[in-house]
Amino acid sequence: MKLKFNLKNLTVQVVCAIIIGILFGHYFPELGEKMKVLADGFIKLIKMVIAPIVFFTVVNGIANMGDMKKVGRIGGKALLYFEIVTTLALAIGLIVVNLVKPGAGIDASKASGDITKYTDAAAQSSHSMVDFILGIIPDNVISAMAGGDLLPILLFAILFGLSLTAMGQSAKPVTQLFDKLSHGFFGIVNMIMKLSPLAAFGAMSYTIGKFGIGSLTSLGKLMGSVYITMALFIILVLGSIARFYGFSIFSFIRYIKDEIFLVLGTSSSESALPRMMDKLEKYGCSKPVVGLVVPTGYSFNLDGTAIYLSMAAMFVAQASGVEMSLWQQLTLLGVLMLTSKGAAGVTGSGFITLAATLAAFPSIPVAGMALLLGVDRFMSEARAITNLIGNGVATVVVAKMENEFHPGGTPDAAVAAKAEPTPSAASTSLAGSLVKPAAEQS
Repeated sequence: MKLKFNLKNLTVQVVCAIIIGILFGHYFPELGEKMKVLADGFIKLIKMVIAPIVFFTVVNGIANMGDMKKVGRIGGKALLYFEIVTTLALAIGLIVVNLVKPGAGIDASKASGDITKYTDAAAQSSHSMVDFILGIIPDNVISAMAGGDLLPILLFAILFGLSLTAMGQSAKPVTQLFDKLSHGFFGIVNMIMKLSPLAAFGAMSYTIGKFGIGSLTSLGKLMGSVYITMALFIILVLGSIARFYGFSIFSFIRYIKDEIFLVLGTSSSESALPRMMDKLEKYGCSKPVVGLVVPTGYSFNLDGTAIYLSMAAMFVAQASGVEMSLWQQLTLLGVLMLTSKGAAGVTGSGFITLAATLAAFPSIPVAGMALLLGVDRFMSEARAITNLIGNGVATVVVAKMENEFHPGGTPDAAVAAKAEPTPSAASTSLAGSLVKPAAEQS
């Protein structure tokens, strides 16, 4: 497929902004650091609409589905899928880091940098399993909406949707209102997305200006290992899963290319969440599946973060001269299975989760994390993109499991397509070419 160079195309704009940001940050590092405000402002604008979009999508999807058992079945299959795939991602990360040994020969005692803000944040966010479960239940709905906490919002939306389902036809005016409101919020997203090139420019200017391109060379072995591992995970693991369920991972990646470049520019998978939900509906996944799987996946299905955490933890151990037995590494895997579920889709959360992991595993010195400060931002982009693709694949897989995948678009998606501005012509043609083989193999 040839991508035409059209400056009106959002993908082209974001790619150009990333390149300009890299050059600007390199030649004007002090000014580049100050450009971070552009990315921060954009992500705040996106987060402003995430809570209502998730709420209205989930409530409407469940209310229109009219089957309480099906809601539980979709949620159960999604969580089982998340656990299997993220554990596989953690294991792959451990295998690769043991083979490559990127930390060997590096003296962790020479590491410099202040990591106290990450360790303090990790200490504040570390809770027991009971605290985690209770944290899903909001003190009140307004505070959950204001705080943008996806899991409490998701819980309330599910309960509200089930309540409307029980009401039957009398709930129709409410669902129609919510449907119109959701289209209104997606309209706001379309307006915000016009600022995404500015956000990409600001984020890349800050990253290069603060850390410099030279920071990549000192830890190039770790960077290369992480990037290659994530690429292989996407192609081999997610590709095999996609193939089994009748669609191509490469075609799917091309279909969501706008969202991938947005995440590359902003280094946050959360920036693409509303657009990703819209794209998945237009791809053929039903509204209930999209509403349940995508927001839940942002807490429980972080494949890229899982790979990064296992590799970074072992890298610090290798650089600190800590020899870990097979049993100790399996124990580390178990700890990571818990801590990785708490990482959110926001920039820097992976580093905080790593601090929480090492704090729970005292044989690895937390101070060694300072080695990663210079390159964490670059690896954040890789794990955010892997998280995005992983959640997209998970949504399609669960939709196909439940026979909730309709090539050509669901009735809800068809309505959305009329109400919303359509994606670029390239994206639309890709969707059509991608849906056709999926239909033949289903």
